[in-house]
Amino acid sequence: MEVCRKAMDLVIECYQLAAMFPKMETYGLTGQLQRASVSIPANIAEGHQRQHSREFFQHLWIASGSLAELEIHLQIAARLDYIGEKQLEDILDKTAEVGRMLKGLRKSMGRRSEQ
Repeated sequence: MEVCRKAMDLVIECYQLAAMFPKMETYGLTGQLQRASVSIPANIAEGHQRQHSREFFQHLWIASGSLAELEIHLQIAARLDYIGEKQLEDILDKTAEVGRMLKGLRKSMGRRSEQ
């Protein structure tokens, strides 16, 4: 699925950004950012493998929640000057794209269940 691929690309970018954080953040914001980013494609993949579309739909909501969490972690990192405004803008554009794709997939699934 394209949304899963984009979410995995986002994970890589988040890990690259987190590598630039101060060492004191290793078990703080760095870990939180990495866990939230990894949770997005992991939940998409897990839900996709479930037997029922209702379970997939629930996992897509969980992925969306992790995406919102990731966006907050990124904004905090920018406010702490761990990443620049341009970096923040670029990665938030990518999170927005993944968010739109997740929303579209949820909508599509909702329409299919109504038929």
